[in-house]
Amino acid sequence: MSSEPIPLSTALASFDALWSPRIVTRVNDYDVRIAKVEGEHLWHVHDDTDEFFLVLDGELHISLREPGGERTVLLPRGSVFTVPRGTEHKPYAPSGAAILMFEPTGTPTVGDRHDEIPEHVDSTTGHALGT
Repeated sequence: MSSEPIPLSTALASFDALWSPRIVTRVNDYDVRIAKVEGEHLWHVHDDTDEFFLVLDGELHISLREPGGERTVLLPRGSVFTVPRGTEHKPYAPSGAAILMFEPTGTPTVGDRHDEIPEHVDSTTGHALGT
């Protein structure tokens, strides 16, 4: 990880792939990941960890399947939301977005349980910035 400040605008400009997060830094045992997203991800669950989202640009929707039923949260630019562990969810961005996620190192982007992985979704634990 860099010992110098990392401008998020520069980091985001360094790649074009959608749904393919880059690790910009680490905090203890957590990755700080950024991603460009557009269209739909997939329904998935992280059994043992919450998932934190910060919308840097654009607008992100997250559909949730909760005990009381299904709902969708709308996250405009500058909004944060945490999906609780064990909650089935599907992020999507109809018009595109740039997001920052805070997750334990090694957390797969498709969760522990998931639907079939579409071709446009990168199943990864995050890529190093610049790759």
